[in-house]
Amino acid sequence: MSFPNKIKAIVLTCDRYRAITRHVIFHYDRLWPDHPFVFHVPYQELGGTDTKRVKYIPSPSDIKGTILHLLAEIDDEEWIYWCPDDKYPIELVVNKIVDLVSDIVRSADMSGLLFCRSNALLRRPEATLHPQPKINSFGDVYLERKGWHQIWIHQFLRVKVLRFLFSQMPERIASAKLMDTLKDQVPKLPEHRLFVTRENFAIFGESTHKGTINRNCYESIKRTKIELPKWFRKPNDKHVTLGKLEGQSITTQSR
Repeated sequence: MSFPNKIKAIVLTCDRYRAITRHVIFHYDRLWPDHPFVFHVPYQELGGTDTKRVKYIPSPSDIKGTILHLLAEIDDEEWIYWCPDDKYPIELVVNKIVDLVSDIVRSADMSGLLFCRSNALLRRPEATLHPQPKINSFGDVYLERKGWHQIWIHQFLRVKVLRFLFSQMPERIASAKLMDTLKDQVPKLPEHRLFVTRENFAIFGESTHKGTINRNCYESIKRTKIELPKWFRKPNDKHVTLGKLEGQSITTQSR
């Protein structure tokens, strides 16, 4: 199977965060001009005009309902790109990510691949990763994740993984932040084999914190033509990035 021309990119967002979502898409277009993603953007009232790269989908207002609705017509085994709008790409090693995609679509035993290894996956490998590595057809090393660590970073997943995770969530999720705790109450099925590359091929920025815009995201958006709504015009004091490329930081959070 060759590299797919189109991959559905499932965006976790809502109307209030439309500027944040536009910022995510802007950076994929900038960093990877011929990327294969068609971003599926849910909305409640604030729709938009569909393009070859963005599809606006009317969706429920609750988090669980939104994701299950976006996945409703997609086959369990299909590969999608999971991209919550709380992360955005800062750097991508595009040629390597292209290799990774062409490899995973030929793999019958993989259900997810993350290419930004940080936080517990990097600092506590004995607790978060299985010891036996997997070598792909390009010689890259995959490490299998034991649980849901770093599930909120952008990554490739089979639909069944995301559908299962959100089907086990409570009907009402008061805030996106709570999902970090809620995910740990859901046992990951052993057949849902999630991997991370041993080497990093991306750096991501974190967009918001408790409903406020992080300073790194604010400064990034101000360099674009994206207009910020009034509730995102005063950033907090956080600067958060995730990932490491050679000679750069692993995870930083400054004030």
